[in-house]
Amino acid sequence: MTYRIVGADELDPKKQYISLDSPLARALLKKTFDDEVAIKNELKETRYTVVDIHYGNR
Repeated sequence: MTYRIVGADELDPKKQYISLDSPLARALLKKTFDDEVAIKNELKETRYTVVDIHYGNR
């Protein structure tokens, strides 16, 4: 899965653009290759592993 972290006014779930203010984006900031993050809510925990990072326009 690929996500693009964007400002709140650029949010577009169909394009997998997530807001900088979202829990997933906040957890991913400052992470590097092979880091793992966990996002918890009242129902479950989801884990993600960073496999690649791109900066700038794609």
